[in-house]
Amino acid sequence: MKYLVLIAFVAILGSLASALFFMMRDGRRSTPKTSNMVRALALRVGFSILLFVCILVAWKLGYIQPTGIPAGR
Repeated sequence: MKYLVLIAFVAILGSLASALFFMMRDGRRSTPKTSNMVRALALRVGFSILLFVCILVAWKLGYIQPTGIPAGR
């Protein structure tokens, strides 16, 4: 499970970095802007939602256990 979360975080950061790259590159020298930045940000949102759902499913199936402050204290 740790590796899955690590891979998801790397994918999220990679798509965020590519969105920054496309934001800085597109639209220079009177060239038309492309939708690459929007696509990269949409992928980042998709990866984030997928990570959240995977963590919820893993908790529900018992693969991971919550730790921290017990409820009701």
